[in-house]
Amino acid sequence: MRFFLLLITISVSFQISAQTSLNMNLLYQWKDTSLTQSIIGSTYNEVWGYSNNGREYAIIGSTAGTHIFDITDINNVDTVEFIPGKLQGSDIIHRDFDTYQDYLYIVCDEGPSSLQIADLSFLPDSVPLVYDYDILINTSHNIFIDTVSGHLYSCGGATNLGANFLSIYSLVADPTNPQFIINCSNDVPFWNTTIGYLHDIYVKNDTAYCHAGTNGFFVVDFTDMQNVQGLGSLTSYVQQGYNHSGWLHRSGNFYAFADETAGMDVKIIDVTDFSNLLLIDTIGSNQNQNLSKPHNVIFYGDLLFVSFYEDGLYVFDSSDPYNISILGYYDTTTLPYVFAAGNWGVYPFLPSGKILASDEQEGLLVFDTSFPVNVQSNISSNKLEFMLYPNPTKNELNIITTKFDNFKKYTITDIYGRTVKKGEIVSSQTKIDIDGLNIGIYIFSIYKKGSEKITNKFVKN
Repeated sequence: MRFFLLLITISVSFQISAQTSLNMNLLYQWKDTSLTQSIIGSTYNEVWGYSNNGREYAIIGSTAGTHIFDITDINNVDTVEFIPGKLQGSDIIHRDFDTYQDYLYIVCDEGPSSLQIADLSFLPDSVPLVYDYDILINTSHNIFIDTVSGHLYSCGGATNLGANFLSIYSLVADPTNPQFIINCSNDVPFWNTTIGYLHDIYVKNDTAYCHAGTNGFFVVDFTDMQNVQGLGSLTSYVQQGYNHSGWLHRSGNFYAFADETAGMDVKIIDVTDFSNLLLIDTIGSNQNQNLSKPHNVIFYGDLLFVSFYEDGLYVFDSSDPYNISILGYYDTTTLPYVFAAGNWGVYPFLPSGKILASDEQEGLLVFDTSFPVNVQSNISSNKLEFMLYPNPTKNELNIITTKFDNFKKYTITDIYGRTVKKGEIVSSQTKIDIDGLNIGIYIFSIYKKGSEKITNKFVKN
């Protein structure tokens, strides 16, 4: 794996007045003063969201567990469910969430804890806990689910194999019964000496963007779990600190990551060539050049949401990644710069355009904005570019590509990430013999020019 040194960077500066908000309006806030504070003075952590059947829900973690609210009618918010954590109290600092299909996945970085899976399909009536075991995951700092491949990535913490850098599980066969695939420390030869501990990860189509703290930023291909490949890295760059978390722009060409270090800006990098990752811009809250610290970042369309701890929640327009501008912000806390205060996370994906945020002391916050947030209609879809049939199938697959010139090859992998068949796309309609495959669920991936991958599942019966 090659290492690349930053060649050039462009700094963006914003003039912000002393007001506490811009183009963002607080609609609702929840906090429970009876909850125990953690040993570092925080009470709340990650925030997540879910929508189904025209209703919207906010999810927030605390020192006690997971709290779920129906926020469909912001003037009549209903507490739907509380899921106690296996471990509760002042030792709890981190909980993390992700969703797959209609299931909520919950982990905690302090233990002894467990992986919890809750069924959201019964909302708004109830949220039954369908899995609560430490058989696979005891503690985890962060989880990310690649919903295309159905793989759950668990960063940090501890598994049944001991201390964990990164472990991967399949949810395809049964979302309520994760199946272990690999532990990178044990199963990927270059992992321990090159990447090591992962603090956070973003994954799309089995391409993982890895945040390895002081070791930097890495891009890794997990298409073949038996032959994991490093694609690129950025281990030296301007304003380098603790590489914490990041998110991919919808174009797939740009990536934003946060160094969780005081005085560091968010970095924008060009990822069109993984072998030559280039940092092209830095953006900050510009409140305190020595103490301001970004935590979590999320792209939604061309909007970049950044949790800046004590400085609050910021939203930037990244439609031109080389000329990013500020759209709005909200200062979620009045506390000074301390070790653990302010805006922890953000969730911007609700259909209504409501923005969910969590503050370590102030709890759940729900915002609306004076700029449009629901950008789903502007996001291009790849689903019409190829189709496969019949599904389920017994002996063969027919692949039709509506833009044949864009494609070059395909792979078929099982639920454990093992490549069981691969070949070339030879025409706009290609027939593939799968008679030799075992009965089960498989992932069919078609590769576009430029290495972009589009994926679909099929069943062999």
